[in-house]
Amino acid sequence: MGKRAGRGPLLRALTKKQKRHLRDFGEEHPFHDRCALARPAALEPGSEISDTSSSESEDGSEPEQVSGYHKLLATLKDVSGEEEEEEDEEEEGDSAGDEAEVTDTDGGSEVGVEADAQAGKRLPVASVAPCGPADVASLSDPKGEVGAGHSGPSQQELPEEFTDTKHESFFSLETNFIEEQSGGRCGPQVSADPFLRHVSRELREKDVQAVATNPRTTQQLTWPVLGQVVFSSKFRTLETFKPPKDVDIKSLHLQKPLDSTWTKTNSPFLSGCPRPGGPFTPLQQELFLVMNSYRDLFFPERHAGRGGEEVRLVYCLHALNHVLKANAHVLGNNSQRRAQKPQRLGLGDDGDFRDQGLTRPKVLIVVPFREAALRVVQLFIQLLEGGSKKVVVSNKKRFQGEYGSDPAERPPNLKRPEDYEAVFVGNIDDHFRIGVAVLQRSIRLYAPFYSSDILIASPLGLRTIIGAEGEKQRDFDFLSSIELLVLDQADIYLMQNWEHVLHLMNHVNRLPSDPHGVDFSRVRMWSLNDWARHYRQTLLFGALQDPQINALFNKYCVNVEGQVLPLSPQGGRGAGLLHALTPGPPQVAVRSIPMTGSISRVLVQLPHVFQRLEAEDLTSVIDARFSFFVDRVLPQYRDAVMAHTLIYVPSYFDFVRLRNYFKREDLSFAPICEYSRRPAVSRARHFFLRGERQFLLLTERFHFYKRCRQRAGPGGQRAAHSVALASGCPGGLRTTGGRPHGGLTAPPRLLVLCRLRDSPLVGGGSRAYTIKGVRNLIFYELPTYAHFYSELCSMLRAGGGAEAAWTCTALYSRYDAQRLAAVVGVERAAQMLRSKKSVHLFVTGES
Repeated sequence: MGKRAGRGPLLRALTKKQKRHLRDFGEEHPFHDRCALARPAALEPGSEISDTSSSESEDGSEPEQVSGYHKLLATLKDVSGEEEEEEDEEEEGDSAGDEAEVTDTDGGSEVGVEADAQAGKRLPVASVAPCGPADVASLSDPKGEVGAGHSGPSQQELPEEFTDTKHESFFSLETNFIEEQSGGRCGPQVSADPFLRHVSRELREKDVQAVATNPRTTQQLTWPVLGQVVFSSKFRTLETFKPPKDVDIKSLHLQKPLDSTWTKTNSPFLSGCPRPGGPFTPLQQELFLVMNSYRDLFFPERHAGRGGEEVRLVYCLHALNHVLKANAHVLGNNSQRRAQKPQRLGLGDDGDFRDQGLTRPKVLIVVPFREAALRVVQLFIQLLEGGSKKVVVSNKKRFQGEYGSDPAERPPNLKRPEDYEAVFVGNIDDHFRIGVAVLQRSIRLYAPFYSSDILIASPLGLRTIIGAEGEKQRDFDFLSSIELLVLDQADIYLMQNWEHVLHLMNHVNRLPSDPHGVDFSRVRMWSLNDWARHYRQTLLFGALQDPQINALFNKYCVNVEGQVLPLSPQGGRGAGLLHALTPGPPQVAVRSIPMTGSISRVLVQLPHVFQRLEAEDLTSVIDARFSFFVDRVLPQYRDAVMAHTLIYVPSYFDFVRLRNYFKREDLSFAPICEYSRRPAVSRARHFFLRGERQFLLLTERFHFYKRCRQRAGPGGQRAAHSVALASGCPGGLRTTGGRPHGGLTAPPRLLVLCRLRDSPLVGGGSRAYTIKGVRNLIFYELPTYAHFYSELCSMLRAGGGAEAAWTCTALYSRYDAQRLAAVVGVERAAQMLRSKKSVHLFVTGES
């Protein structure tokens, strides 16, 4: 206990900012080296390398030096043998106090997660608080229920240690893996292992320099499930492969115990598979073959719900397999180094043991909400459990309390669309980050970042710790050696703040500003050469293709193994035409776009006018759209008879620009965005319904977070709809095989929507809004999600009035090809983009 007390004055001498950094990363900030100088006192060579043979000591050889990696591991094992014996002697007498201490720690708030914690709330000093026997258990253990009673000392009386002192042996890489070595193969020893082939691949400097100028080489293959798959690479060599019909799990080189636990964990998806016969579903098999080859992957059909969980499970398997192999490789080399005589270990032998990066974190998984992080950790636990063996989970109760959710908090009788329910399930807080240390039979949650193998965070949680240029208290060195980056549900980041994702990508795989105690003789050469980004595998999953997501994949994914982009298996000739007409790099593929589009699901008889605007390049399309709307579209709706008009704008910047223009022109309008308070929203809806406001500006993100279930057609059934197309409508709407529609003579109602930058509605009020009184709908830009188009058109049913007076106008440019295809279908979009006419008319109606 004396060493514990000795740490007290040192920690009390730190400032609040220094303690916060100490809690997050297990060490003091590089600007303050006092803690870093004090820590080696706890790094006893005898305690860290306890299995050194006594014969070597008797020979009089010099003691083996503690490597940088051992110092890195010391953050997991910071207790000497004397402290453990002293704790064992006092265990019986202090068991009650320990339990009280553990209970209080589990109920504490996450350390380093919220940078803007509530004022006056004192956070515990411990980054990973001591955990008792109730904490070190399986997350699925029914005895560890969320919401258990909390007792013990208050947070002001929390211990000052920042390491898990009672169960450090469970999280020591050496003790766990060394024990497994005696039972069989522990590390990846097979030369055909994809992991070893990837990390041992050598690059030449001229090849790396030529990446910036080399054209991207592509090759297209046909796979059974993914359809048309495009392999691409900026390096000279491009290797492709086709999936085998039958996959043996032994041929995948899964690390123990994953080879034995995968089939049981994946059984829920195999039970519903139409043709089971292997350990994977057909989709999982093809996705994992791409992941296991360490190629970058962009899969834009990852939808929320069952299909999304099927994809989540397979990338969790790959991430866990990578971490277990990397740790086993390091510890296997540690054993070989200890077996050699120190005097025989010369400089020429160091190349054989280059097995790690500049920092320990290897995998970064970015998810939008805490619920997604909870499911990822639960899958890790299931994948590590085998038979009767349970996984040791540290800080489980605290994790469940902070990342779980209470079903009673969800408001009853709230009708939402099915996809909304699948996305906003559980805890939807979007500000979090957590470090996870993974061993073969144990998981340590809330591990300091520099002692973690896997980091799970949201874009906002990472942005608050990465900081901005010029800030003193910022840190992103823990991102320097990321070997696997997973961006899951990327489409949701468009509704949160895409700038956070770009900021993250700009700071991944940068050389660290501080060595953090690393042994440079063990660092791989490509990491020292600042080539880590060429060895990083990026897995990008989303529910749609968007130019911003495509640009991220094309710019930041420069893996030496190449990239994989699945094409639409149902695109056909229309997809090829649209692909040829779409500006951008040739590797941008059009996928998951139906032939008919979401316009076929519109439930009302409505004319849809699509007007094409011209722009010289992508940078000028924003100004061109604004000028086209102000000069060509808005004058038709400025008369008083054109009241009740709603305008949809998917960009927050465009929303602000339109709002300011309406104010300058003294137009009668009411704005609604996700920042609007509930009274302001109610007033805007009321004025718009009564006709006291002519226009309603509505943001896309407001609709995203506040959607309500739309009612079906008469009789509760969805009727089939006929869609007709007419080109060249210079003045107004034309008759298109259905009822006649003249010019804009009846008073329409206009709806404008815009997408905002942040997501303040997440975790806020859950009230659903239906905009009533809409008779005219204008899409300033096509929506990000194609099904939003049909949902907004269905709002016209709630507006009343004659159907003949309803109108819908949508603006698009050739740079909106993907969104246009998702709305009207691939073949029609291709015709509209290459047509000389700029106005096209569709009519939807019940057949």
